[in-house]
Parts: sequence; C-alpha cells; structure tokens
Amino acid sequence: MKRLIDVDPEIAEAIRLETERQATKLELIASENFVSEAVLEAMGSPLTNKYAEGYPGKRYYGGCEFVDVAETLAIERAKQLFGAEHVNVQPHSGAQANMAAYFSVLEHGDTILGLNLAHGGHLTHGSPVNFSGRFFKVIAYGVDKASEQIDMAEVRRLATEHRPKLIVTGGSAYPRTLDFAAFKEVAAETGAYLMADIAHPAGIIAAGLHPSPIPHCDLVTTTTHKTLRGPRGGMIMCKAALAPAVNKTMFPGMQGGPLMHVIAAKAVAFKEALSPEFREYQRQIVANARALAEALIAQGFRLVSGGTDTHVMLVDVASKGLTGKVAEAALDKAGLTVNKNAIPFDTKPPTVTSGIRLGTPALTTRGMREPEMRKIAGLIAEVLADAEDAGRQARVAGQVRELSAGFPLYRERLLS
Repeated sequence: MKRLIDVDPEIAEAIRLETERQATKLELIASENFVSEAVLEAMGSPLTNKYAEGYPGKRYYGGCEFVDVAETLAIERAKQLFGAEHVNVQPHSGAQANMAAYFSVLEHGDTILGLNLAHGGHLTHGSPVNFSGRFFKVIAYGVDKASEQIDMAEVRRLATEHRPKLIVTGGSAYPRTLDFAAFKEVAAETGAYLMADIAHPAGIIAAGLHPSPIPHCDLVTTTTHKTLRGPRGGMIMCKAALAPAVNKTMFPGMQGGPLMHVIAAKAVAFKEALSPEFREYQRQIVANARALAEALIAQGFRLVSGGTDTHVMLVDVASKGLTGKVAEAALDKAGLTVNKNAIPFDTKPPTVTSGIRLGTPALTTRGMREPEMRKIAGLIAEVLADAEDAGRQARVAGQVRELSAGFPLYRERLLS
C-alpha cells in the first residue's frame, strides 16, 4: 500500500508540522501529554479495522477472538492498577464516560450536585450548555472565597437541602487534593450516589500519590490521556453491583462499536502504568508542579489557592493587569503552550478569563525536572512582563527551542 505522503501530502504535512510543534515548543496544558512509541504503534494498528459491538465473549460480530484478548487485557490491567471491582474501557472520551455513568443511575430530570465550572469543575458536571445541565437539575457547589478550596460545609448544606440523587466530585481545574472520604460522608447522610471524575489526577492516584476514590465512590470515571499518559479516550470504574447497568448504558445505550485500536493502546498504557518507572514519573510530575508553582510565586504571580498538590495550577494573570486570552496568545508566540482559564469568582467571560491553567505531565514525560521548571517560570514571567513585546516573544521562543532540543520527543519519527 502507498504511504500517507503519497496518498495525501497535505495531511502528511499537517502531521509533520504538528509533530515538529510538539517537539520544539513546551507543552504546559495540564490535560495534555505525550504517549509512548508503543502506545502510538497500537493506535496505528490494523485493530482499527475490526467492528466489535458488545463485550469480550459476547460480541455481535464474528472474528473477535483477538480483539477480545486486547479488551480483556485492558480491563484486567485497569482493575489491577486502581483496585476496581468492575471496569468498562469502551468510552470514546471522558465526556462519554460521564454520560454513561450518569444514565446508569439517573433518570432525566434527576438532581445532581457538582462543582461549579467557574470554580474548577467540568462542562459535564452540570454546565447549562452541556448535556448534563440540559438533562438534569443541577445544583452547583463551589470553593471558599478565602481559601479557594472546596467548601465541604457548603457541599453538606446543599446536599441536605436538595437531596441530589448523585454527587459528583472532581474537576478540570482544581489544583488541590480531593477528599473522597468527606464526600462519601455527605453522600451517605443524604442517600446519594457518589461519583468521582478523576480525569486529571488518575495517574497520580494510580501511583499512590493521591487518595483513591475507589473505596468511597459508587462510580469513578476518567480519561486515559492526561496523567495516565495513554491514548485519548475514557473509562468507567464501578462497584460490581452497578456493572450490568454501566455496561448496558455504555453499549447499546451510548455507543456502537468500540474503537479496538484505542482499547489496545489503553491496555499498553495501563501496562506501562503498572511499572515502578511510572510511579517515579508521577512523583516527578508532582515535584515539578510544586517547583513551577513556587517559582511563579517567587516571580510575583498569584496562584489560585496559593499553590498545588497535584500536576495542575491556576495562575491569576488579572493581578498582572492581563487577561487569560492575552496571556495565552503572548506565551504561544514565545513557544509556551498554555490555555486561558476562569478562576474562582471570575468577572470576565469564559472566552477572556482572568487566569491561565498550567500543568507538568508533558514536560515531565520529556525528562524535565525542577531546574527546568524554575527556568520555565522565568520565561513565563519575562513574556508576561510585556505581553505586547514581539521582540521579547521572539527572544524567548529561541530559548524555548534550545531548551526543547535538550529533551527530544519522537526524534526518529520527526526526522523520517
């Protein structure tokens, strides 16, 4: 068969340029990471050709004996990694995992209690523009204004008042440790199911560096591509009693044929995550985040909640007279990739914001450690000292390319 460059040179060039962008810039978006060559190989395998509606041993198509092996390995490795009673690895994304989890225990119009998107939650935790806000009655809890950490007294008060059928904990921009045990107390007091969305700290949890939700939660969802460093996709873990409902809701309720090449890649990533090297990698992610946070504070930046316990941090750029939109654009021109993000009690719209979100998984994958984090903090400070200075941006971009070259990424693939 012909190679991609011969069949579609435009797409081949787009892929080459994106590979070069990843290699020559510094990826600071907290939800992004770089998978291993082994995961890439599984993703690009002929398993993409196979339709496999159903589950291992119970398919609606013939010829599934080998994809059954891949999915079974993914399930068993995930169960071992997290200590879960049941795992479904078929969700195409974290959002679909959350949708399936909800519809496994909820009916249209039921009440859910979730973290306010503006306070670090996720679209699928009850945003009015999302299915979760359209299909369910949503009560939002937030963070305490002084500490900028989850206000458990408010969670308990709201749960007692509204009696939600499901309480959701977890977020997309919450930098502190999640107290699953405290949420379980509230859920037990009010008769609610408890679900944890651990899309962000999943790898840190797997490595034992963050409390696990498994002993406390009825349902646990995650993506597989953030700190877990696997392919883009989702996963649901649950108590054995909920397994039939979760499986039935996932298929045929939410999806048809699973992406078997992605499920095989998930299995590879889970095997990597079971290694001692992965635990050390997660330890370094957290250490790097702490070093980056401390260095940014030393540069005069205000961090939401004063710092981070995980891989992610929120930087208040409004205190520097900037918007998140302006900061993101200036840093991108300097080769530092971040995303604008609302901060708690933000007065600016989501398209503008008062903050930026930073994370260390991708930098850590490249082998960077604390000294590099301190250098990167200095580069961020230099760019944002004058976000309109194109010369400054170009100068920093040169330093970024030089730093990136010392930590090569996909070198053989880039040069081929």
